[in-house]
Amino acid sequence: MTSPPQQTASPDGASLGVAAQSAVPPADAGAGKAFGLACSLAAFLIWGFAPIYFKAVSVATPLEVLSHRVVWTVVLLGGLLLALGRLSGVAAELRRPGRLKIYIACTILISANWLTFIWAVSNDHLLQASLGYYINPLVTIGLGVVFLSERLNRWQIAAVVLAAAGVAVLVVGYGEVPWVSLVLAFSFGFYSLLRKRAAVDPQIGLQIETMLLLLPALAYLAVLTGSGEGLFIADGWRISLLLVASGIVTAAPLILFMHGANRLTLTTMGVMQYIAPSVHFVLAVAVYAEPLGTGQLITFVAIWAGLACYTADAMVRRRRAVRRSRTAAAAAAATPPAGAG
Repeated sequence: MTSPPQQTASPDGASLGVAAQSAVPPADAGAGKAFGLACSLAAFLIWGFAPIYFKAVSVATPLEVLSHRVVWTVVLLGGLLLALGRLSGVAAELRRPGRLKIYIACTILISANWLTFIWAVSNDHLLQASLGYYINPLVTIGLGVVFLSERLNRWQIAAVVLAAAGVAVLVVGYGEVPWVSLVLAFSFGFYSLLRKRAAVDPQIGLQIETMLLLLPALAYLAVLTGSGEGLFIADGWRISLLLVASGIVTAAPLILFMHGANRLTLTTMGVMQYIAPSVHFVLAVAVYAEPLGTGQLITFVAIWAGLACYTADAMVRRRRAVRRSRTAAAAAAATPPAGAG
């Protein structure tokens, strides 16, 4: 879990824009905003420190970890939807014409994203994963232009150009293709695009996507168990509990995020989304001692500069929109009702 103001994205998680639909009643706005900030901060910190968890389960193959992640997310999220009385929404969603095709495409994209991230952490490529999630918001801007006919202002264009230049420096100048970063950024970018266009509910959508992977995941785990290569139960309670916890690692930050997104502006969420890749970056360099070469550093600096342009522009446009709204409200209040006098 995770982008432009219309659609933020979470690292290693789910589409964020759809969740941020409801508004907090004015009387509860202060408390609601504080609660939203706390929930969002917790969500992004969980996503940020998730590599520690995936390092802990790296004794298992990435495909085994992914399979357990699918199984236990279905169980945990399905239980939550049942408790909330929303489980019937899964069947109702799938009965809608054309929805299954969308969910199959989303499932392919998110499974590729998850598997790549798990592999990257297990094989000491967390720095590339961090770069991928920094690039993702700018990739999403580009996809919006191509597929949604969105227009960019000069600051957004500068942000995209800086990101592209940063990647080009790494590829051309140093002969290193950051394929992990690109797979993560583009898989989640297209995933977010599909979810945005289809207005997918975050909880229902994730439940359907993991359900579509459930049978292949169970079959793979059965083959592993039959061949004696599976770690679940056979390798002790510690790794077994850790594999079960993959459902919590997946679902908990999403639930926290949705509580936050419903109470905060998308601009605020867009700024907060950089917490997770920043934590990834610090873990990679300071904890796991991954090498940060000159080419990688130049690339990061270029992308950070692009993100600074994009974020500053989003914040300025948000302030202007608020001022226009207040001015319009004041003008409306000052205008006497029709027929008065």
